[in-house]
Formats: sequence, C-alpha cells, structure tokens
Amino acid sequence: MTSTSDVLIVGSGAAGLTAALNLADRFKVTVLAKGALNEGSTAHAQGGIAAVLEPGDTFDSHIEDTMIAGAGLNDRATVEFVVENAPAAIQRLQALGVPFATEGDALHLTREGGHSHRRIVHVADATGWAVQEALQRAAEKHPNITLVPDQVAIDLATSRHEERYSGAGNVWGVYAVDRRTGRVNLYTARATILATGGAGRTYLFSTAPRGATGDGIAMAWRAGCRISNMEFMQFHPTCLYNLDVKNFLITEAVRGEGGQLKLPTNGHRFMPDFDPRAELAPRDVVARAIDHEIKRLGLDYVHLDISHMPADFVRAHFPNIYEKLIGLGIDMTREPIPVVPAQHYTCGGILIDRDGRTDLPGLYAAGECTQSGLHGANRLASNSLLECFVYGEAAAKHIAANWDGFAPVPAIRAWDESRVTDSDEEVVIKQNWTEIRRFMWNYVGIVRTTKRLERAAHRIKLLTEEVGDYYGHFRVTPDLIELRNLLQTADLIVRSALLRHESRGLHYTLDWPETSPKAVDTILVP
Repeated sequence: MTSTSDVLIVGSGAAGLTAALNLADRFKVTVLAKGALNEGSTAHAQGGIAAVLEPGDTFDSHIEDTMIAGAGLNDRATVEFVVENAPAAIQRLQALGVPFATEGDALHLTREGGHSHRRIVHVADATGWAVQEALQRAAEKHPNITLVPDQVAIDLATSRHEERYSGAGNVWGVYAVDRRTGRVNLYTARATILATGGAGRTYLFSTAPRGATGDGIAMAWRAGCRISNMEFMQFHPTCLYNLDVKNFLITEAVRGEGGQLKLPTNGHRFMPDFDPRAELAPRDVVARAIDHEIKRLGLDYVHLDISHMPADFVRAHFPNIYEKLIGLGIDMTREPIPVVPAQHYTCGGILIDRDGRTDLPGLYAAGECTQSGLHGANRLASNSLLECFVYGEAAAKHIAANWDGFAPVPAIRAWDESRVTDSDEEVVIKQNWTEIRRFMWNYVGIVRTTKRLERAAHRIKLLTEEVGDYYGHFRVTPDLIELRNLLQTADLIVRSALLRHESRGLHYTLDWPETSPKAVDTILVP
C-alpha cells in the first residue's frame, strides 16, 4: 500500500502530536505509531514539565540550572529559546484540558534535582499519561489528522528510491511494516518529521518502553544525517529494584519532596558524602554515587526513603507509585523503596537546528531522537517533555512558513518484495538482542573505560556482519527491524564515547577522569 499526505510524522508522543496539531488546520497530516498510539515514552513520564511560573523564579535561573546540569555543553541560545517558550506551552496544554495539580488558584509546583526553584507542573505522578491523553484526544477529533497504529518504520524513503533519481537528497517519507499484515507500506509526504523517541532499550536495564530502540536515529544516520553526542546516555538514579518488574521508575519528585537515599546495611544517608546538594544533585551525580556504593559494598540496591513524611502527603503526591508498590508488598509510607540506576534518557541524537531541520531536505525531527543543544552533557529533570512541545511546534511553524519551497512528491519505488522468505532461525534475533543489551550495560554504562568500550566495539563489528546477513536474506519483521536499529544505535554510542577524551556530564571514564576546559560536541558524519 502507498499512502500520501502533505506532512508525515513518525511517532505519536508529545513531539509528534504537538507538531500534528500545529499543522492540521492547513495541511493533511498522517501520524504513524509503532504500536498503540499511547505506547511511547510520553505516556510513561511521571515527573512533570519545567517552566518558570513561581514568583521569584526567572528565565535566567532556569537557563543557568539547565547549563549547569548540561556541564556547559548546551547551546545557550537553544536553552534560552526553550525556557522562554515554556510558560506558553503550559498554557496550551491547559487549554487542551490537561488537569495539572493546583494549590488554591495557582498551579502546584514541585522541585526536582538540579532545579533552584519549584517549577515543575505535574498531574500527581502521572503527568505524561495526562498529556498523552489530551494530545491524542485532540488529534483524534481533527479531520485533517490520520492516526495509524502498528506501523514499524524500516527506512526513510529518499531520492535514492525515486523512479527517476534526482540526486537532490530529499526525504519523501518512510517504508513501514504493518504489524497486522506483515506487509510493507510506503508512506510519502512533502515533509517528514521524526518524533520516534530515544534508544533506551539498547541497555539491559532501562525505564524506557519496549519500543525505544533508536529507530529514528538509526534511520536518519543511514539516510545521511549527522548524529551528535550519543555518548551521553542518562541513567535515572531511582528505578525500582524488583526481579519481576524491570522498568518501573520512581520519579525524581520523590527526592524533590524529601526522599532520602540510604544504605540498606546501616541506614546511612550517603548523598551528602558526595555532593552538597545531596538528593537534589543532578541525575548523573546521584546515579554515580549509587553505582559507587553498590559496587563498593557488593549491594543489589540502595534504599529511597520518604517514610518520614506524613503518610497522607505521600499518598496524595504519589498515588500511582504508592498503589504500584502496595501491589508489590512495599508500603512507601512506612518503609524504604529498593532502587537501582537504570538507563532513562538519550541526550544525543539527530542533529537539528532551531527549526527542527536535519541535514536532509524535507526531513525534520523533534524530541528525544534529537540533539538540539538543549540538554548538553546531561538533561535537567523535566526538560524533556518541554523540549517536545517547543520543537514540535517549531518544526510545524517552519514547514508552514516555507511550504511553497517543498517540491511535490515524485514517483517512489515500492518496497522490494523479491526476498520475501521466512526464517526458521529467529532465535538469532533473540540471542543478538540479549547480547547487545548485556554488553552495553556492562561496558558502556555509568562508569566506562577505553578497554571496555573497545570490547563493545569489537562485539558490535561481529554482530553487524551477522545481522546484516540475516537482514539481507529474510522477510523483515518488527523484531528484526528493532534489532538492526539497536545495533546501529549501539555502534553510534560506542563510537561517540571513544572519541570523547574527557569526563563530562553523563560520560564518565576512568581513563580520562578530568573535564576539558573547552566543551565540544561529538558529531558523527555518515
């Protein structure tokens, strides 16, 4: 099947739906979701959205907090652009019906690690779910927006796929396999926006949803886009330690509201030993401190304890976390929560400008799959959803303002079905997936060395040959597509990490423990 629209958006989370809603009054928009429309990272976000709304808080303060967390690698103009557009983004979400928590007549603001003020708007501890519902509800009602679930994007359709090759390097949409039929569909458009999220599932332990396999980053790289700062993988300090529940996040706001990190052996509160900001230090500092204590003492986890706060306060602020933990036999109002660090956010990605443009004509990107200059070497808590809203709108505005410059879609070749044969060796996919996630966790995790990175690179080289051979001979399936993208993303992470000869933000290596005087982006060129 071939489907054509004015604008194609790959991804149905905060960035994708924001862009769609900003375009749909003028253009026909198709939004592809990898699975169900609400399965992406947006719906899983617990904490909230950062914006300057409290009396006494300032844009300069939010900007400075972001720059400090990003270890000076942020692009200051980009940080200013996002921070200054934050209050308006909150207002638009309120207009869509997002039921933010209030205190009297004002929004209730909480505080998270790295922030100097209370500036986090939230919906209890399920902000992402409320935002996803509001955006999706508005998109479903709009007659110019077509939402298509269960479409797993394989590759971008570019000038190389034109019936008559123009050599212009344009992007004309994507090829995607339909989970329901197994057939490959072609979706074309004059402008395409990648809003595919991050690459958390490259790691063994991650808070990211199942589909966070770096698809947009890998597709953009294969098509010819530059990729930047992939070494900066954020590890959230507090993921629930449970043998049955692998990716349940305990939001930053638990520490923001008084939660303390303690050793399970003797109850010692250890964060003041590492940083004067204690539990409110940026995530990289807290994650490394936990990792240090776990390795030093041979622990499986540490404790996050908020039981000293009033029980009614805890239940009111964290109702979903409370209910989830009660179901697992943990009462957070009476006892500590066992936690470990887990991969949480991809700070690098497709290099974009202030309008969301990539290196390729007709291709834009927004959200976690990008490197906009906002996060630098470490993302400040609750700046992620904010980036989605600001850049989703920015990309839409640039497309609308420059529409006359977008060429009509030429004839594009259909997917080559000549190698449609099934494999009886799908165990290869499972084996390789597990191997990638395990060596990435052990060799490319919170603390790195050059030797570990080189070992990871060696394994990636071997697996690339094996997966390439498999991909070239058998029918594409969602699992095979994800494996291919996981491997490509792992390669980009390791290559970037080997190029950075310093420790900065999220990239900490024992071989280069000092931070260089000058902050420079890592940029990979295809």
